[in-house]
Amino acid sequence: MNILIIGNGAREHVFFKLLAESFAKTNLFSINPNAAIQKLSSATYKPFSFNLVKEIIKSSTIEMVIVGPENPLIDGVYDFIKSDSEINHVSVIGPSQNGAQLEGSKKFAKDFMYRNNIPTASSKTFTKETFLDACDFLKKSSSPYVLKADGPAAGKGVVILESVEDAIAELKSMLIDSKFGESSKKVVIEEFLSGIEMSCFVIFDGKNYITLPYAKDYKRIGEGDVGLNTGGMGSISPVSFINTDLDKKIHEKIIKPTINGIIKEQINYKGFIFIGLINVDNEPYVIEYNVRMGDPETQVVLPRIENDFLKIMLAIENQTLDKINLKVNPDHFSNVVLASKGYPEKYEKGFDIAGLNNVEDSIIFQAGTTLVENKTITNGGRVLSVVSRDKTFQRALKKSYSNIEKINFEGKTFRKDIGFDL
Repeated sequence: MNILIIGNGAREHVFFKLLAESFAKTNLFSINPNAAIQKLSSATYKPFSFNLVKEIIKSSTIEMVIVGPENPLIDGVYDFIKSDSEINHVSVIGPSQNGAQLEGSKKFAKDFMYRNNIPTASSKTFTKETFLDACDFLKKSSSPYVLKADGPAAGKGVVILESVEDAIAELKSMLIDSKFGESSKKVVIEEFLSGIEMSCFVIFDGKNYITLPYAKDYKRIGEGDVGLNTGGMGSISPVSFINTDLDKKIHEKIIKPTINGIIKEQINYKGFIFIGLINVDNEPYVIEYNVRMGDPETQVVLPRIENDFLKIMLAIENQTLDKINLKVNPDHFSNVVLASKGYPEKYEKGFDIAGLNNVEDSIIFQAGTTLVENKTITNGGRVLSVVSRDKTFQRALKKSYSNIEKINFEGKTFRKDIGFDL
């Protein structure tokens, strides 16, 4: 089967690895891949565009397109393929542009949750024209203050501040000074919820759904969860604090109403639903929706699935997920991300990565890498995911940190406290 996977990070490296191991022969195709994906695929090196996707579909007789990152979905790649008579026979794993608004617009997602009685923090949305009203709203609210850019901002569009002065300054930066461009033309000011966060993943075929294992990720650059938000510095699965009662509440109060809402509102959706949750005194609330698998969580969630990944992808297209008996490895999986010095702000790249061949008892999923003269070098903010498994997350983490000592590149940065709050 000929499959094009859009995206070139560690999440997509997981997709490529699992599909390469499938029961069926797969020919995998990529666009601007990282060093590891390049070795697993037939690669195209051109600026990404929808027309390039069409060109590859036609020239390589692609039968399925799996979309990894959010931006192509938010921009409407599903609709582009399905509205073109030359390529609309191709399976697309990912929602329509309308469905992708669950991630593409915080306001859209909030309104969806309110309509479907899904527990979430109370909020209000403001624009440049209502900036003064927003300032008044902040002054009447209690700290901490949660500000969210309405649109996608690579995991960096959420700011939590203690003082109202700082919140107003940040609001001005977002709304007036366009800190996140189009993404902060609207800003959602949200009630602060105190609890511990977790990630829930659902696969949906338009009729049926299955839930994947929960995960816990670590977004901030600094140990103890301080500093700037990143795309994610590590993750763990399973999540120790999710008991039977909390799991039941998540299914009844959040997953089922989300699925029923998508069906009731006739949103065209086939693919992954990532529900960012917070546990507040054993009550789950939705922080956000993403319309794809998360990164760094994919690296610990999908390796736990013992089913053939291609069979699950085919079941999404054929609307037969109800026939899938999901088999989950009970072991604990840990992921520690190695990043470039300076990330998530300015960082340098182009440094040789040494020691990858010395890694034992861990899997390396590559993100910001590229091949130069057959050498793997750094080419992004997040460079590698070091994933390990064992009977406890502590033992899995010990393996990851042991192997991190064997890997070297200039400016290697990582958190030494993944799992500190479990």
